[in-house]
Amino acid sequence: MVRELMKDTVFLAQKALPAAAEDIPTADDLLDTLRAHADGCVGMAANMIGVNKAIIVFDDEGTLREMFNPEIVYRKGLYLAEEGCLSLQGQRKAKRHKTI
Repeated sequence: MVRELMKDTVFLAQKALPAAAEDIPTADDLLDTLRAHADGCVGMAANMIGVNKAIIVFDDEGTLREMFNPEIVYRKGLYLAEEGCLSLQGQRKAKRHKTI
């Protein structure tokens, strides 16, 4: 089910809680919502649909992927980018890595 986007910056700033198998329906809704916004979005987190769980979905060169409780264990190639977010207005500068 496509969910409404969360715009509350206080909610969006919270640390996500661990996700578990019972959160699979949330991941499915997150994928549906990503598909609905595919023209301007390559990835989303569960907090963007109002669920405070550590779940992300993203387009990996045409394949949609889900991750539960993701952790970055390696990163390389720091660069500065400017990006937007469906839940927030405007663009902002961000530090990103070419390889994660």
